[in-house]
Amino acid sequence: MKLQLIDILIMLTYLASMVMVGFWMRKKARLNKESYLMGGKSLPWYMLGLSDASDMFDISGTMWMVALCFVYGMKSIWIPWLWPVFNQVFMMMFLSKWLRRSNANTGAEWLKTRFGTTGKGVQGSHSVVVIFALIGCFGFLAYGFIGLGKFIEIFVPWEAVSAYVPFDVAPAYVPHFYGIVFTLFAMFYSIIGGMHSIVLGDFIKYMIMIVACVSVAVIAMMHLHQNGGQLQVPDGWLNPFFGWELGLDWSATIPEANQKIADDGFGLFGIFFMMMLFKGIFASLAGPAPNYDMQKILSTRSPKEASKMTGFVSIILLPVRYSMVIGLTVLALLYYKQMNLTGADGTDFERILPATINQFLPAGIMGLVLTGLLGAFMGTFSGTLNAAQAYIINDVYLKYINPTASNKKVIRANYLVGVIVVAIGIVLGFFARDVNSVLQWIVGGLYGGYIAANLFKWYWWRFNAHGFFWGMASGIVGALVFLKLFDGLFLYIWPLLFVISIAGCLIGTYTAPPTEMETLKSFYKTVKPWGFWKPVHEQVVADDPSFEPNRRFKLDMFNVVLGIIAQCCLTLLPMYVVLWMKLPLLITIAILAVIVIILKKTWWNKLEN
Repeated sequence: MKLQLIDILIMLTYLASMVMVGFWMRKKARLNKESYLMGGKSLPWYMLGLSDASDMFDISGTMWMVALCFVYGMKSIWIPWLWPVFNQVFMMMFLSKWLRRSNANTGAEWLKTRFGTTGKGVQGSHSVVVIFALIGCFGFLAYGFIGLGKFIEIFVPWEAVSAYVPFDVAPAYVPHFYGIVFTLFAMFYSIIGGMHSIVLGDFIKYMIMIVACVSVAVIAMMHLHQNGGQLQVPDGWLNPFFGWELGLDWSATIPEANQKIADDGFGLFGIFFMMMLFKGIFASLAGPAPNYDMQKILSTRSPKEASKMTGFVSIILLPVRYSMVIGLTVLALLYYKQMNLTGADGTDFERILPATINQFLPAGIMGLVLTGLLGAFMGTFSGTLNAAQAYIINDVYLKYINPTASNKKVIRANYLVGVIVVAIGIVLGFFARDVNSVLQWIVGGLYGGYIAANLFKWYWWRFNAHGFFWGMASGIVGALVFLKLFDGLFLYIWPLLFVISIAGCLIGTYTAPPTEMETLKSFYKTVKPWGFWKPVHEQVVADDPSFEPNRRFKLDMFNVVLGIIAQCCLTLLPMYVVLWMKLPLLITIAILAVIVIILKKTWWNKLEN
């Protein structure tokens, strides 16, 4: 099916509205640096939560998740634990409020509350966080850029637009051309309107996405159930549970899927799952990485709202996103033989999403879905761009280059930095092989070097800035080295990165004196973490006998377990609805209801202002 006039009009209307949002929010964004980068810390938690969910609903990730769902079925819900997706639960239960209590504007600025402003290693710890944040931002910009190009190329053949382009574009770079065009729209409203326009733009986009995703799910249900359709899937595809081995054999229907499983390295699923869980728990305890997610938490009005915002993300994101994922998967399974998924290296399952949309969605609905996914790219891109701007302006420009810059100069610097960051992200997109290669390096390699230092900073009083610097530096260098040495799944090498980073943390910590006690006392009293803080606690109590420490460790961990189960249920819920698996659906709803009642008492009612 080709794009109809109504589809094109819907997309153009959306792009025009984003330009208008940028102009509309321009004046409010220019009030001051905090208004531009953080929305003045005045935006309601549910708007920031919806915006954060919108940033996570990206084209590249959704293409990847549809491919996973097609091949792995219900078991695909576990594979995004690579990120890990359940880090949102840890943040919801305690880490978001810990982070927000600092009242900082970036992760690098937050370090001042933990390590102070002077002393050996403080400067290095600040610099290494900025470097890590920017590497991560550039990686995610390249990741989104690749996915967008592959996506648009399916719907807008180059032959249809080449006559209007005054220069030649080689076939291999057509996706990059499309990526640049739509990136410019995202760049415009993000740079002009700052956080205010990003949040409003994300709200508009997510309303479109809700309609689009539900429409896809309904269409899939009609095709599957009204015509008595049968899904030709292997035994175990409909079961989310697994043993040591994956146990899926596509030989009878789609042999190429077996090759996909072998290439992914997920055959021994039990070992893969344990590795994900092991890495995921440590990564979640380390707190959010310095990206758009952290910026949204720091932009909330209070620690209480930071917790609410993070919890809202899973509720608004998972059922909506997986309605589209399972809907497109069902259509692809029903009509697989009609779809051309052949790529340069054989069957490309990441083409399922655009190919299914192109063939099976009616006019109007197709325009909504395309607009929503295009907006998904723009939302992710703008959130990542805003985070990069925050680090460069707040932690480089105002710290080293022009500390006394006027508000006018700061805004101009934000504009210039935004353009430069976008340019770098586009250039990196030209060098990345595919969506999955970038994703695996970011979540498996680079973040493997991030975990240890950021784990120790929350829970161990003796850990100092010197240890933070060497832990982060050794992890980042190790990730960059392994990028050259290994061309595969980084999940299996991250334990080595983790050990290297721990060694850097310990060596750095014990070759320098502890952080000044006054800084530690201030941090402990303000943030109130639990963990190994006994010497600091004794000093704080000596000064203030009425001080009450955080004794919520067991309750927080109990809530985390419930939250992860609820998150899995929210993921399975739309899948069971579309497939109309009645008994599993009822069980899932019942589990969710019980968890909601418990968390109302153990979490919501105990959120402090």
